Amino acid sequence: MHHFEHRNEEMYAEDVPVSRIAAEVGTPFYLYSHATLMQHYRAIDGAFEAIPHQVCYSMKSNSSMAILRLFADQGAGVDIVSGGELFRALAAGVDPGKIVYSGVGKTREEMDYALGSGILLFAAESPQEITRLDEVAGAAGARAPLAIRVNPDIDPQTHPYVSTGMKENKFGIPMDRAFEEYVRAAGHAHLDVCGISCHIGSQLTRISPFVDALKRLKDLVVRLSAEGIRIRYLDLGGGLGITYDQETPPHPREYAEALGRELDLEDILLILEPGRVIVGNAGILVARVQYTKETGEKTFFIVDGAMNDLIRPSLYGSFHGIEAVQRRGGARVRADVVGPICESGDFLAKDREMEAVEPGDLIAVMSAGAYGFTMSSTYNSRPRAAEVMVRGDRFAVIRERERYEDLVRGERIPDFLGRGGA
Repeated sequence: MHHFEHRNEEMYAEDVPVSRIAAEVGTPFYLYSHATLMQHYRAIDGAFEAIPHQVCYSMKSNSSMAILRLFADQGAGVDIVSGGELFRALAAGVDPGKIVYSGVGKTREEMDYALGSGILLFAAESPQEITRLDEVAGAAGARAPLAIRVNPDIDPQTHPYVSTGMKENKFGIPMDRAFEEYVRAAGHAHLDVCGISCHIGSQLTRISPFVDALKRLKDLVVRLSAEGIRIRYLDLGGGLGITYDQETPPHPREYAEALGRELDLEDILLILEPGRVIVGNAGILVARVQYTKETGEKTFFIVDGAMNDLIRPSLYGSFHGIEAVQRRGGARVRADVVGPICESGDFLAKDREMEAVEPGDLIAVMSAGAYGFTMSSTYNSRPRAAEVMVRGDRFAVIRERERYEDLVRGERIPDFLGRGGA
């Protein structure tokens, strides 16, 4: 469900014509619906109201400060994977006591920054990381709250690039080694061993992998309790999918009910890390058609949005719906929607049946709110797009479009190259 719809053949974001925003902001730009963001967040948070829980939004999916502030105001924390994400979250007003720090490669400096910020939990992913965290906490005269990310070897039945809970993945500690690592961690003087973390993958459309993972984690909790290690936090990660094309993911209520039936542990706070399921369908990428091209074999619609703006189709072969912002009732054709980047992999859709468009027309790339701007780049020295949020009949630019000057900010030509560069 989202708040992008056509009214009299004109696409609106809530109560604002998308073409009006394009005329004022220029293209390409990301556009987010405040109403959709709120609706999706409340659907997740409300589904778990009967279970003690904390939503820690997975900010890797969309780290716009405006979106972080919106969720923080609703009581959300965040899941982070870098010092930069911690900085961004704190700048947006997220309560540090609701921040979980995941990721396989935390540096000493990042650990020290997070520890000093007073975050809720570190999710450690290797024995060496556990040792390092103990050392950092000891040097700071503190105890670090620790969860170990356990890899339960569950097949999430999703794209292999976003599968994270199987033996061959780089994440976490294998289930058959987790107990011994917990016992070892509990022996460190500067660690407060208090949680278990798990994340099996992204864009999951079935509940059973989550339930299977929870069953395995419960057994570990019981075993640790018998060893005198009390687990207070159970972090099940995120991963619930959305509809991009024909997918039929479960409703958050079904997800919550299935986990609730299995979660019969006392005095444990359930941590959830939803990302895509909240923001994915709350955003679109708007681009303008520059040219149409017929080769005899193919029809191309060349737009000013590109793989540097939205890489998911090129990287994963992902499907995103393409809609004309202003429907003209023209013939439907089969075409590739491509950008201006010098790569054959620069496409937003391939062999897509869609309404024919003409130069100057606007298109909306749907379901682009997650892993859109956060994965964008300046490849081909293309400035990154603007981001806009609409609320009711108002809209605001929440990130300015980059300028050419931004592309070279911080660069220096050393003196030894001379004026001619030789």
